[in-house]
Amino acid sequence: MPSGTEITGVIVRGYGLYYDVTTPHGILRCTLRGTIKRERRKTTPAAPGDRVRTTLTTPGTPEGEPAEGVIEEIMPRTRSLSRLARGTTDSEQVIVANPDQLVAVFAVHEPEPHPRLVDRFLLIAEARGLEAVICVNKLDLANKGDVERTFAPFRMAGYPIVTTSAHDGSGLDALRATLQGKLSAFAGPSGVGKSSLLNALSPERAAEKTGEISSATGKGKHTTTWTTVFQIGPDTYVADTPGIRALQLWGVDFEELDRLYPEFRPYLGACHYDDCRHLNEPDCAVRAALDEGVIHPDRYASYCAFKVGGD
Repeated sequence: MPSGTEITGVIVRGYGLYYDVTTPHGILRCTLRGTIKRERRKTTPAAPGDRVRTTLTTPGTPEGEPAEGVIEEIMPRTRSLSRLARGTTDSEQVIVANPDQLVAVFAVHEPEPHPRLVDRFLLIAEARGLEAVICVNKLDLANKGDVERTFAPFRMAGYPIVTTSAHDGSGLDALRATLQGKLSAFAGPSGVGKSSLLNALSPERAAEKTGEISSATGKGKHTTTWTTVFQIGPDTYVADTPGIRALQLWGVDFEELDRLYPEFRPYLGACHYDDCRHLNEPDCAVRAALDEGVIHPDRYASYCAFKVGGD
């Protein structure tokens, strides 16, 4: 293709001043127009997952040098997975743009799952309008009843739960089906096997991670601080987002916390008091549903803890 050709694509990685954009013609290494930076002062100007319009400036070479270009326009974001930018009080750091769902990965054992951390990831997804899926990995370590013992409250709340084992491959087909046609942001605490799952889903990622060895020292390079998007099928992408393992509940409106618990929603507006907090007010429809066994007591306890204590 000649220089000056316009190409659309999706940012799959950003590092320094450069962005890798996947296009129908391969990867295009791009810089960003200064006007875009000036227009987006309170947010990350460009992030993995952004859909962009680029102009080719330098074709790739037979020796393997990537084609280069300039990002001319970033399409409006439908949503983003974000956190408060370090050192600011009002600027957004976008971890991944335009995700369709958050896949919260936990292990059934080693490490033991913490329900409050699961709740935290689910609240983040709800606050940002994302679908949420819980992936319970290391199924090969589970005893009978282990999964339900910890994750039944979330299943009762309506969240899909996929059980997998990156060790023996069980459940991977079900996980792929859950990801089909979407951009899914993977997140989870250390040690749950997220990297092994992503390697199984994306041979491209596995090959890249295997090659991340410094020729000078023989030690692995620390590249996992960057969100990277990998395509694993037609219109199907996964985002490796290591930066949100300890993500705070930035952007969660605690005044509207009850709306972020989907099992509460059928009862909102049915309480005696319009401003009912569902804590100890009389004639509370949410607490009545709790007493009737429709809302799991662990999820209600989670709501109370966040409502009273905040993040």
